[in-house]
Amino acid sequence: MNVSQVIRLLDQEYGCMPGRPRLDPLSELVATVLSQNTSDVNSGRAYRNLVSVFGSWDRVADASVDDIAVAIASGGLSRVKAPRIKAILQRIRDERGSLDLGFLADVPLPQAREWLQLLPGVGPKTAACVLLFSLGRPAFPVDTHVYRVSKRLGLIENGLSPAGAHLVLERLVPQDAFYRFHMNMVAHGRRVCRAQRPRCHECVLKEVCVYAKGEV
Repeated sequence: MNVSQVIRLLDQEYGCMPGRPRLDPLSELVATVLSQNTSDVNSGRAYRNLVSVFGSWDRVADASVDDIAVAIASGGLSRVKAPRIKAILQRIRDERGSLDLGFLADVPLPQAREWLQLLPGVGPKTAACVLLFSLGRPAFPVDTHVYRVSKRLGLIENGLSPAGAHLVLERLVPQDAFYRFHMNMVAHGRRVCRAQRPRCHECVLKEVCVYAKGEV
């Protein structure tokens, strides 16, 4: 599979998807936790409400889990995400003395990734989102859409875990294409290469896709 060809075809189909507003690293971290297993609309609503209710991340860290859960209820799974967010904020403040994650911009990438993944409930995808979207560092987030489309294309093996997919795709995709490739793969997974009833007949990648060719 020629990943350059996939990148080119997706660029032709979607262009460079509109950029996300750049958040500071901590805000990106909280926003990404809220985005887990929910829609962008719902997670965005929950994030905005959390910021509106508490006004600062220090106040969120000091709030009760119940109050945080009420603030983020619109995002779903609030009883799971509220204690996770509180634990993350408290861990960062205990270790760093503040809630400023700007230091991650200057730490070698493997150490920055490892530091983030030691936080409660932070996996490879969440860490990569913080590094790429907030800090512009060459980490490649693999969400459910990227994972599914990559398997169908044959970019990664079927049995490979999402954690393993991060490492494979980071080696495979040119670093200067990380952002747009991620955004275009997400768009493609939502619009065409859906989990159920993928629209292979209208897919711009059908000629290079092992799934569309019936090879998997």
